[in-house]
Amino acid sequence: MEQFIAELKQTQVGDVFLQKSLAEYTTWKIGGPADVLVIPGSKEHLVSLIRLLRKHGMPWTKIGRGSNMLISDKGIRGVVIKPGKEFDYVQFDGTHVHAGAAYSFIKLSVMAGKEGLTGLEFAGGIPGAVGGAVYMNAGAHGSDVSRIFKSAEIVLETGELVHYGPEDMKFSYRHSVLHEQPGIVVGATFELQEGDKDGIAATMAEYKARRLRTQPLHLACAGSVFRNPPHDFAARLIQEAGLKGLRSGGAVVSTQHANFIVNTGQATADDVLTLMATIKSTVKDRFGIDLVPEVLVVGER
Repeated sequence: MEQFIAELKQTQVGDVFLQKSLAEYTTWKIGGPADVLVIPGSKEHLVSLIRLLRKHGMPWTKIGRGSNMLISDKGIRGVVIKPGKEFDYVQFDGTHVHAGAAYSFIKLSVMAGKEGLTGLEFAGGIPGAVGGAVYMNAGAHGSDVSRIFKSAEIVLETGELVHYGPEDMKFSYRHSVLHEQPGIVVGATFELQEGDKDGIAATMAEYKARRLRTQPLHLACAGSVFRNPPHDFAARLIQEAGLKGLRSGGAVVSTQHANFIVNTGQATADDVLTLMATIKSTVKDRFGIDLVPEVLVVGER
C-alpha cells in the first residue's frame, strides 16, 4: 500500500485523502473510512488512476452523491474514487443535453425544463448524480434513463476510455451492463424532445408536491431501499406487513413511506442492515415475495 500511495501522489491524478470518513459523502450520513479517497481532476487523470490501480492490483469503488448507497461501518478497503467538480457540468445542443458524471440529476431535470425540453421530468426527485443514474438506470413515474439515453463516455476497469450507446448499456429495471462490467461514467448525452415550458413546469411541480407529501425528504435517507417486485410495490408489502416505525438503533422504517429507512441521527450501517434483513424475511414469510435491495451495499463487513 505504501508503494502504491507514493506512486499515486507522484502521478498527481487529483486530490488524495487517507483514512477519510465517507459518512459525509452519503445521503444516509452513514459510512466508515476509505483507505484512500481520490478525487480525480479530469477524465485524463481518471484514466491514469484506473491504470495505476490495475498495475498494483488495487481494489477500487466509485461513489457519486451517495444517494443510493450504504457504506459499511468498517468502511471501504482499497481506493474510493469520487468524480470532482471537473465532472460537474451541463451543455445543451438542440434537443441533446450533455452532462458530466457529477452533475446533479435533479438539477439536470430542472435545467432541461427551463430549456423547454421534455423527457427528464421523472428525474426531478432522484437525488443522485448523472453517473449514478446511468449506472442504475434510475427511474420514477413510469420512466427511466433508458428512455432518453443517447450515449455515455466510460472508463473501463482496464483503463480504456470508451463510448457506449443504448445497446451497449444493456439497460433493464434499475440495472445496466456496468453491474457486470465495472467502469466509471465520465459523462452522458440524453436525447430529449421539445415541449411546452409551462406544461413541463406544472408536471414537475405536481411530482414535487407528491414527493413532499409521501416521502421523508427532510430526514437523512437513501430513497427507496428495495426494488418494486413485478406488478406490485415494495412499500405496500412492507406496510401491509406492519413494519412502519420498526426501529433498530438509530435507523427507523419511515412512517411516511414504508420503503424508506431513515437515520434519526446516530444510525449505523449495521442498524440499517438489521432492518433490511427483518423486512426481507417478514415480507417473504407473509407474502412469499423476495424483495431485492435497490440500494448498493458496499464496504468491509
